[in-house]
Amino acid sequence: MAASDQFLAAMHKFAGLFMRNSMRNFLHFAKENGVSLPQIGALFRIRKGDCSVSDISAELRITNAAASQMLESLVRQEFIRRSEDPDDRRAKQIVLTEKGRKILLDSMQARQGWMQHLAHALTPQEQAQITSALTLLAEKTAALEKEHKLHA
Repeated sequence: MAASDQFLAAMHKFAGLFMRNSMRNFLHFAKENGVSLPQIGALFRIRKGDCSVSDISAELRITNAAASQMLESLVRQEFIRRSEDPDDRRAKQIVLTEKGRKILLDSMQARQGWMQHLAHALTPQEQAQITSALTLLAEKTAALEKEHKLHA
């Protein structure tokens, strides 16, 4: 097997393990906390700021009515707060509450928690090797993203 084929096989294998562990923890967290994945997606969109029902429906590819229902559920769970926009009384301002910010932070920690266990399973030398490789991968990925944006 050529070196490039071995590299791609290793990348695919790790990417699969990474996603499986991350998603398993994320799904477990969501179930434990009574929040759906679309609701968490909506919270992440709201965290970006300046968000409307239309923004949520577009982000999650659902109808405005479904987005509005979801937002009402998030209000009841006290993850978000809706209020009148002082500049346009027909529009609503949607913001995260402290509880909403906490659930997002906790969801990210749950998703990434398995990496702590992996780090403890590696020797300092292995950690140094992987750190170098991941730094290089991150740099190359960022360069490709930048190049792709220039050509898009």
